[in-house]
Amino acid sequence: MLNRRAMLRVGGAGMLGMSMPKLIRAAEQTRQIKPKAKSVIFLFQWGGPSQLDTFDMKPNAPAAVRSPYRPIASSADGIEVCELLPNMAKQMHHVSLIRTMTHKMKNHASAGYYALSGHEPPSDDQRLRDSLDLFPAYGSVVDHLLPSDSSMPSFVSYPHVIRDGSIVPGQHASFLGKGHDPLLFLEDPNDKNFQLPELSLPDGLSIDRLHRRREMQQLVDRQMRLMEHSGEARGFDQYYERAISMLTSDNVRKAFDLSAEPTTVREAYGRTSYGQSCLLARRLVESGVKFVTVYFSNSIGGRRVGQGGWDTHGFDNTRMYKIVDKYQMPLTDQTLPTLIDDLHQRGLLEETLVVWMGEFGRTPEINKNVSRDHWPQCYTALLAGGGVKGGYVHGKSDERAKFPLEKAVKPEDLAATMYQLLGIDPNTEIYDRDNRPLIIGGRPLYDVIA
Repeated sequence: MLNRRAMLRVGGAGMLGMSMPKLIRAAEQTRQIKPKAKSVIFLFQWGGPSQLDTFDMKPNAPAAVRSPYRPIASSADGIEVCELLPNMAKQMHHVSLIRTMTHKMKNHASAGYYALSGHEPPSDDQRLRDSLDLFPAYGSVVDHLLPSDSSMPSFVSYPHVIRDGSIVPGQHASFLGKGHDPLLFLEDPNDKNFQLPELSLPDGLSIDRLHRRREMQQLVDRQMRLMEHSGEARGFDQYYERAISMLTSDNVRKAFDLSAEPTTVREAYGRTSYGQSCLLARRLVESGVKFVTVYFSNSIGGRRVGQGGWDTHGFDNTRMYKIVDKYQMPLTDQTLPTLIDDLHQRGLLEETLVVWMGEFGRTPEINKNVSRDHWPQCYTALLAGGGVKGGYVHGKSDERAKFPLEKAVKPEDLAATMYQLLGIDPNTEIYDRDNRPLIIGGRPLYDVIA
């Protein structure tokens, strides 16, 4: 809620023709919130987890709606979670749940882009194609507005490029230019020989020789005036400079060296691609990376045990409740609470915002395949650390978790909250290819901020 003092500060603006929504937004800008988050770990649950089977259970709903799993108490008073998440239940005192995420995109590609960029797509179309006209990823905006001042990259994403037929937009810098693309790698952090080829020099090429090559290239660039005439050339130049910086940095190599972790820690996260990806995320923020995106899976999944994401319709004669209890839920209950607790034990949780969410939720009504379909109208996002309240629920869904009853939240509002916590004004404008100003976020969720 806005206080009286904030409204009085901008009260005179009404005489200048400002509408009430603009007055409220102006009043919100007067809030002085000291940023607490230095980094964000964005755990993207591709495919769309069910709100009714995780963090917004409705045990009193009709049998055709309620989960076959029971809710259990958690470490946060009044907050229950699914019985398949007993380890996560012990960490809920660190968590803010947003139970009223909502939008209208029912297709994975459009909803995925919305979730990864915080900007509504031009259409709800499964054929939505990646384009420089679409908005950049969160991490690219962070790299553009709050770049790292060290050899560490600002934005890292892995271990997949997600797609549903075609590549989902919102995974790179788009019109901001290649210089703000993530350090993207597809190597499996769970591989016993995991290392990034990007951090290794070819045989016979020394660091000194690499620098001499770079100096020669810069001379040619200056002579041809490439830097004045080509935005694309500038982007590649920044990309090249970043690559050299990483190749010559001991800090970067050490951050990616998972073999340095004790076996007990690696086992705690789980010897899976996703588990080791979450462990690597902790190492990266510990080393100064500002935004880390970890993709749960490369595919929407939901058809078999042991692979894929959360898209559990009941295709190919499968059943949601014979898959998620054996794969998605156990994997989540091992990695997510371990990451939160590890950050807390290391004194990193207060400055690291963890976001766990998919592109939408699942239908309240269980379908004929004893599964659930896409449902963007109401779903849950989980936030922990980074300046958010612990043991808190923002918003209230109806008795079937079908629609928000109180405090509906759109993806652009969640984006604004992340930016606010990082110390970036959500009203900041960036410019697209046609030099049009675009605001990076919606309205921050001040009630969620501690």
